[in-house]
Amino acid sequence: MVRTSKSIRSDVKALANLESAFARVVEQHGIPEPRSSNPGVETLLRTIVGQQVSVAAARSMWAKLEAAFGSPPDLNLLLAASDEELRAAGMSRQKSGYIRSLASLVISGELDLRSLPEDDEEAIALLTKIKGIGRWSAEIYLLFAEGRRDVFPAGDLAVLVEIGRLLDLPEKPTERQLRELAEAWRPYRGAAAVLAWHSYNSAVL
Repeated sequence: MVRTSKSIRSDVKALANLESAFARVVEQHGIPEPRSSNPGVETLLRTIVGQQVSVAAARSMWAKLEAAFGSPPDLNLLLAASDEELRAAGMSRQKSGYIRSLASLVISGELDLRSLPEDDEEAIALLTKIKGIGRWSAEIYLLFAEGRRDVFPAGDLAVLVEIGRLLDLPEKPTERQLRELAEAWRPYRGAAAVLAWHSYNSAVL
């Protein structure tokens, strides 16, 4: 679990005992800060709004969405909104479709964010029924909104690049190769991803 200082410290130390490359990251850069987001539909809405735009643009678009549909935005209003009304709130036709998909699944009860399946793969399969939410977005939600300890976003480019470098692999691993390597890090693969980001960002700085 990576959502509190205590839990991330515990998981990172356990992971460092399993893999010396992660122990070196801790020695060089210390324990990463905890990361969390709020569980629930607002976080997924923000994910959709923020796709493929800058942080500043996403912030502006979110403010327009709240001004038009409530704070947080009312799903029933979003589902009933026309393309023109959503466009006036800054949403493209594609994002409008994604928002309607999320709203429809939640309102119908097909997607209950308060009781997602305990099995991570089942939860990912359910979340990716939302148009616009792929595996990576689902994994990030489970990792940071629900604090699931062993969720591992192996398709993340920075994770792929940095773990390849940390393990001194001859080339960047594929997502499949990385998932196979990461089996040895269960049940702390969430901490492995956070340590990879921590090392990658520290190297950039």
